[in-house]
Amino acid sequence: MSHLLKYKITLIGIIVGSIGGYLYYFYMGCASGTCAITSKPFNSSIYGALMGGLLFNLFEPKTTNNHNAN
Repeated sequence: MSHLLKYKITLIGIIVGSIGGYLYYFYMGCASGTCAITSKPFNSSIYGALMGGLLFNLFEPKTTNNHNAN
């Protein structure tokens, strides 16, 4: 449970990205079916989740390690 709280902003990004990816497929998509990402809703949602997770991860507060390496 602590990992979920630690990475909550990244998880929100994954959820928002997957919804955005599906909406992109639904409204824009690829009519010919030759596009690797946008021809199927699963592919588009996974790509959106990846991009959303990476983008929102930029705003995750970084933890510092206070141990000295000496």
